[in-house]
Amino acid sequence: MEYKETKPDKELSPFIHSYWELKGDGQDGQWERNFPDGCAGLVINLGETCLTDNGYVSMEFGKTYAVGTMTSFKDSFIEKNTHLLGVCLKPAAFTNFYNYAAQSEFTDNTVEFEKSLSFNVDKVIEDRFDYLNLFFTNRTKGKKSPLQLVIDDIHSSHGQLSIYDLSKRNCTTVRQLERSFKTHIGISPKEYSNIIRFQNAMNIIKNSKENRSLLDIAFECGYYDHSHLANEIKRNTGLSPSQV
Repeated sequence: MEYKETKPDKELSPFIHSYWELKGDGQDGQWERNFPDGCAGLVINLGETCLTDNGYVSMEFGKTYAVGTMTSFKDSFIEKNTHLLGVCLKPAAFTNFYNYAAQSEFTDNTVEFEKSLSFNVDKVIEDRFDYLNLFFTNRTKGKKSPLQLVIDDIHSSHGQLSIYDLSKRNCTTVRQLERSFKTHIGISPKEYSNIIRFQNAMNIIKNSKENRSLLDIAFECGYYDHSHLANEIKRNTGLSPSQV
């Protein structure tokens, strides 16, 4: 399997993490697992039909799909003729490009877009990244996400701020924050914070140079104990801490 990422044009960087491309090869014929990251995305299939969403959704050639924010792991089957081109949007950036349903309708789902909203497959094949940059530049509303300051607070605290503190710091109510997150991200602020906290813990586990105990990492990341952290890792990845 070959996977690569490409950064968008500079003016799109507030809204798009990256473009990515995945191609299968002769060695493929396996399930590939993705973990939740709090981001939605878009994908167009340029190869043979690809199974995703743990085998429940078939992505067909030439069609564009919206991929909602994930609350748990998701498996896709990668074969030798798999060829996917995707866009990883930054949190709450979907509404910068589309006037569509609330993001909560996409949560944990891969949904086929109607043709008027889809990428042009011929233009994608001709010059994929120039086309995507132009496509999104023409659609962007040029505004920052209304949740950007809240999202920044969640990331800077590694997901450990309470929702009450988040609402107070950003001069809003807990209820309004809940509604905004459901509309623009698809999940609650607590669920989003839990994903960021989980990602921080995973990063520490993978990059720790010393043999730190899971209990020590759990306390650093704001979990009650090592069992709490182990359960979160299992829920988000389907794996035990020793397997990640």
